[in-house]
Order: sequence, then structure tokens, then C-alpha cells
Amino acid sequence: MAEHPPILLENLGVSFDLRRSKKRVRRSMVGQVQRLDENGKFWAVRNISLRVESGESLAVIGANGAGKSTLLKVLAGIISPDEGKIEVRGRIATLLQLAAGFNDELNAEENILLVGEFLGIPSSEMRGKIQGILDFADIGDFADSPVSTYSSGMRARLGFAVATSVEPDVLLLDEVLSTGDAAFREKSRARIVELMDKAHAIVYVTHDLESAAKFCTKAIEIEEGVIVAAGPAQRVIDAYLEKMGKKK
Repeated sequence: MAEHPPILLENLGVSFDLRRSKKRVRRSMVGQVQRLDENGKFWAVRNISLRVESGESLAVIGANGAGKSTLLKVLAGIISPDEGKIEVRGRIATLLQLAAGFNDELNAEENILLVGEFLGIPSSEMRGKIQGILDFADIGDFADSPVSTYSSGMRARLGFAVATSVEPDVLLLDEVLSTGDAAFREKSRARIVELMDKAHAIVYVTHDLESAAKFCTKAIEIEEGVIVAAGPAQRVIDAYLEKMGKKK
């Protein structure tokens, strides 16, 4: 086992002060009072400890509101934890919000270079990737048009193509394989498998248990902000499906 894995979390916790939250956020947390502490803070995730080694892909599963997306945002550096330790090593690419870094007024090539700058990749390196990215995204003549003219699916395909072209050390995914048609989803799976073969760490938050079982090596189930199951992906997913079946 590597001394310094790409991802290491120890007793990680993220809280929100409900007294300062917007009404719509408070409404979404109704019925989850068990996650409130004595100070009125809502713990989206707490006591999260996990280790993801190079070459491993981790599926994060659980019901809506369990804390999955919050965990992914912490890994991406979008949210800072309130307690615990986090180490994410190497170049990170995230598909949390596909095409989130795009400028609507720029075309595909210009946005590719822009995202490259955000990721700290030299423009000369990104220029060499442009044609491959466009071919993978398959947006046709729209490549020369402003991104504002793209459909949500086109933006998502371009975002996926950019993020997975940079060969990151850590790749963070959030429901990306639900994007596009069946052919693109299959192409996306193949691209992710390529990254896995190159010993990159992947964290995949999803409700698509079939795809999670297909390409993830490990899985954790989050329930009410804490990890309630962890282990080989198929075993964790089978146990989750059985539990959900009993609740119906």
C-alpha cells in the first residue's frame, strides 16, 4: 500500500449554520434533525474516513440528501471542512458541474484553453489536445459557435471530454454517466476505464448502481452524513439494493 495515497480523509466533517441558511436550504433539511448539534449546526457529513489508492475507483452511493455531493465538493476544494483531515494529491479534474468553467461567449476551442488555464496546464499542451477533445465531444459545426448556443447535452459532452483529456491524478465524477445518449455513455465508460488503467484515483458519486458496479473497485454507502458500509463495490451495492428493497 502506498505511503501517500491520492486521497486520504480522516474524521472529516462539514456543517452548515441553519440560522444563516436560505429558507429553501432549511426546508430541504426538514426531517433530518438527528444531524443537528447542540449549536443548531447541520452536519452534512461527519466522521468520514477513507483512503483511495492509485488505481482504485470508489463509488459513493446513498439516498438523496445523504451527503454524497458535499463529500465530492470537499474533495474538489469547493467546500472547506469544519473538522478532520483531508489530503488530495496530484492534478485534480472534476465533473461535479459539467462545463462549469466555460465562458458562454467563447467557442469550444477557446473554452478548452480557458479550462486548461484553470487546471494549470500550459496552453501549448492544451492546444495539442483540442482536436481529440472535439472529436470525442462530437459537437460538429457548433465547435465554432459560442457555448451559449449549445444544448445542455453538448455542454456536458464537451465538459467531459475536456476533464478526461488531461490525465488527472484524481478524477471526481457526479452522475456524469447519466449524460448523453447510450453511445456517448458507453464511450464515457471506456474513457474512464482508460484512466483507471493508468493508475488514477477516481471517486464517482452516482445513483446509477449498474455503472458503479461495472467499473468501480470499491464503494461506500453514506446515510445521514456518515459512512454506513464500505468494501468491494459489488458487495456494498448488493447490500444496498437489498436494504432498499426491504424499505419498499
